[in-house]
This record gives sequence, C-alpha cells and structure tokens, in this order.
Amino acid sequence: MKKTAILLLTLSILASCKQEKKVEAIEEIITEESSEIQPINDDVLESAVIYEANIRQYSEEGTFDAFTKDIPQLKDLGVKIIWLMPINPISETKRKATGGDFADLIEDETERAKMLGSYYAVSDYKAVNPEFGNIEDFRELVKTAHDNGIYVILDWVPNHTGWDHVWIKEHPEYYVKNDKGEITDPLNPDGTSKGWGDVAQLDYTNMDMQNEMIQDMMYWVKEEKVDGFRCDHIEPTPVDFWKRAIAELRAERAVFMLGENDDPKFMQGSDLFEMEYGWKFHHLMKDIVKGEKPVNEFYNLMDYINTAYENDDIIMNFVTNHDENSWNGIVTDRYKEASESVLALSYAIPGMPLIYSGQEYDLAHQLKFFEKDQIPKEKGKVWPVLEKLGELKNTNPALHGGKQKADYEPLDLKNEHVLSFKRHKGNDEVIYLGNFSNKEQTISISEKGSYNEYMTGKKLELSNEPVTLKPWEYMILVN
Repeated sequence: MKKTAILLLTLSILASCKQEKKVEAIEEIITEESSEIQPINDDVLESAVIYEANIRQYSEEGTFDAFTKDIPQLKDLGVKIIWLMPINPISETKRKATGGDFADLIEDETERAKMLGSYYAVSDYKAVNPEFGNIEDFRELVKTAHDNGIYVILDWVPNHTGWDHVWIKEHPEYYVKNDKGEITDPLNPDGTSKGWGDVAQLDYTNMDMQNEMIQDMMYWVKEEKVDGFRCDHIEPTPVDFWKRAIAELRAERAVFMLGENDDPKFMQGSDLFEMEYGWKFHHLMKDIVKGEKPVNEFYNLMDYINTAYENDDIIMNFVTNHDENSWNGIVTDRYKEASESVLALSYAIPGMPLIYSGQEYDLAHQLKFFEKDQIPKEKGKVWPVLEKLGELKNTNPALHGGKQKADYEPLDLKNEHVLSFKRHKGNDEVIYLGNFSNKEQTISISEKGSYNEYMTGKKLELSNEPVTLKPWEYMILVN
C-alpha cells in the first residue's frame, strides 16, 4: 500500500510539473505574440523620422548583420521607419558599373568581381541579395527593428527588371518590345532610351504581369512581415494598378506606401500612396541658398502644397538621399554654410524628414553607386543635431506632419532674407526663423511670450524687441 501511495504521489507530481511547464509554454507564446510591434498607424506617421539604409555601403562588411547591430541607436535619432534600399539579387547580364560600362563586357574576372551593379536591376523579387546575407539574416534585421519599435519598408522596383529575371525567359510578354519584337530598356516618351541599359521595361498593359507583381509584393508582407514599400520611379506605372495593389496588400496587413514621385495624382484618396518625395522643396532650397531664387518662393511652394495635395497627404523632406549623394554631391556642396539651417527646416515644415545612410556621420564624399564603398562611422557635428531634431519631432505635437498635421502659418517679418513661420497644435507652438543670406539680419517679431531657443537652450522673451540672426543662422523657438 505504501509503495502504491508513493507511486501515485510521484505520478501526481510529475503530471503537475508537466502541466506547469505546459502553462509556462503557453504564457511564453502569449507574451511573444503580445510583444509584437503594432501595425503601422496614423499616430506613428505624425511624429516619425524615416531612415534610408544603404546596406552595401553602411559598413565594411556590407551585410544585414552589420546594419542590424546599429538599429537600436537609430532610436536616438528619432527614427521610426527604416527604408531599406533594394535587397533583391542583382542581374549579372549587362551589369552596370561607374562610367556606364557593362560587366559582361569586362574579361578580367577580378575587375568583374568589383562590379556589384545597380540595386535597381532586380533578378528575383522574392529573394535576398547574397551579398547582404541570407533570408534568416534579413528576418533578424526586421525582428530587431520591430523589437525597438521601428518599422521596416522595402525599396520596390516596379517599373523594370534586370535582364536575368526569370520573367525574361518564361514570360517575355511581360515586357515592352520594339518594332522588331525585342524587349527594350526603359524609353522616354519620344522613344529614345533613358540610358538604363542594365534593365528591361515592364509592360503594364499585361494583367498577368500585374497580378504576379502584386503576388511578389504580398510575399514580403505576409511571410516576412515588412511594413510597406518605397516604390521606385512610379510615374510610368498606371494609377489603377496601385489602387488595386495597395488595396490587396492592406487587406492582408497595414502597410505604409512611399512613392518616388512628386505628382499628387498618386496620392488622391485613401487607397493610394501616403507619402511622396519633396523634390520641389529640395530643389528650391538649393536655389535660395545659391541666391538664384528669393526666400518668398518658399511661401509660394507651401501654398502650392496646401492646395494641390489632400490634407492627409505626407511629403518626405530631405537634404540628401542615395541619388543626390552619388550623382549630385554631398550636402555641404549644395547648401554650404546653410546646411544645418536647411536640415532643421526639413524637420520643422509639415511632412516627414529623411536621414540617408552616412548623413548622421557627416558623410563627406559621394558614395559609389555600382561598387563597394563605405560610409564613415564616427559621430561628429551632425549626429547631435539630428538627435535633438529627432527628439523635437517625436515629442512636440506642433511638428506633427502626418495625416493630422499641426497648423502652418507664415510670419511676415518684412525681411526678404529671413524665412519664418509658426507651427502649432493645441497649446504647443514652434517658430522657425532662418537667415538665408551672408549678412546679419535684424528682425522684429509680432509674437509675444516666453520661448526657449531649442537648439541652444537659451530663453527668449518676445515682445516686439528686435532679434538678430547671424549669416545663415537659424532658430527654433518653442513655447
């Protein structure tokens, strides 16, 4: 009897332990599920900073893993969205190199190996570039970003593919052809080549191609949990395609859509792109800094944006990106002494500010586009500026720039060299003042009250007293 009792007691204890472990396992699963990042939403977009990650040039290794290690510190810059430049394999046929050469014409294998090609010559929409790592490495990048409250969007190339893409052989009907029936590279409206010889132009009159394109995008949303797409060169693609594609993607999961364009037609209604490039702002500020256009053109641009776009449209404001850096020079070449003033302005105006890989480390050279290069990794002057601007963007409702933007109000200082405006939402108020000239300017502000100059921490009482700005100096006043 005693042996039987002991045996029953032992079995009871073992059963209890198994039950406890089962409960613990269930609790662990529930905890894991509840810790997943919430779907991207309008609240996130109001105060977000977006970071463009050039994986190839971000580190010496040029890998997903090397970038993943640094994701936690991007939070210090206020980053809430990471845009990954194309992560797909790159076609080898007609692979492009600096200077326009094609690697398949280069006989020396060592030289050919240096030609990594354009990220935008995709050979497989549903695979990762082995140059960067494997799919598990990519998944760890996404998980790390999500664990840090940061969303990940992929750079998608809908307009063309590389010449190695499987569709070239299996579905030549997916591509635009010339009079001889040959697949063409992208063409201008007059039929001349755009000069993008390393890619083949897709034909959007073919509905089967459209369906496969949507399916390939769906893979990344459904299987890899990405949070949206930055879509390359969308102007040649039909608006109706995007209405269908975005609706299908959002039926699966909330996604954020950024289009490389500056035409409001791709943003009309809630079923199209949420954000597009602020090219007009970028080019205008270059002209103002060079003295080629007056400051008041800025106010005209803001009026245009206010009337041409819907209230919930978002503009991505930037001082550099991968195209501008590689082809048009570094930030200080464009903006010179006004570089920080324009950077601060890109955070202060309605919209979402962009940081491009290396910008935070005072990138002072043009990154190679087709070969391996590397950004600097030493924090200098720009990092602390971005840190402060990111904090203000994240925390002050007066800088909301998404679908429920803070109000924008130009201030008339009666000075043709000083750009000035007020942003406000509820009781929060931010004033931007910028002297866009090489001479000291003294201004009078009609606003009254106590303010902090945000970047320096100095207190400022406004009561019709003159304020002096040094050449190219700016102030961000917070009530």
